[in-house]
Amino acid sequence: GSVGEIVGRSPAMMTGYNNRPDATKAMHWHDAQGSLFYRHGDIGRFDEDGFLILFDRRKDMIISGGFNIYPSDLEGVLRAHPDVADVAVIGVPSLAWGETPVAYVVRKAGDGSSAAEVLQWFNQRVGKTQRLSDLHYIDELPRSAIGKILKRVLRDRHVAGATASPPPA
Repeated sequence: GSVGEIVGRSPAMMTGYNNRPDATKAMHWHDAQGSLFYRHGDIGRFDEDGFLILFDRRKDMIISGGFNIYPSDLEGVLRAHPDVADVAVIGVPSLAWGETPVAYVVRKAGDGSSAAEVLQWFNQRVGKTQRLSDLHYIDELPRSAIGKILKRVLRDRHVAGATASPPPA
């Protein structure tokens, strides 16, 4: 029932990264008996029936003020808002907390709530450690060829926007 990183082993799994010994070493995990397992990069837990429930990617987990925040939890709350069509939550650098969650939201067609109103609505529904520091509307979320949201693209855009120089006066 506890949440943790998923590891596994099988003769059909890859044994490492080509010409990347450091990355290969980082994906190795050994149990108490010394058996080798491979890190998958996913976070999950087993339910009471023995089924594996996936929560998030380890690289997407946000550590804010020492708390582990799973973006999928926050995205689920945001999807309940009537003006939200799609959403991605990322962790961005924070001097105060290490990282802080920021949401990128695709709004449903038509007039709706402002980003500030959706941010306030969300922050009233989650615990203090899960509150978003910002929310941005975006026309569409960047996706891979198979439809997976590219959160690294959002992180890069966010950092580039935060470091952009202000317009001339």
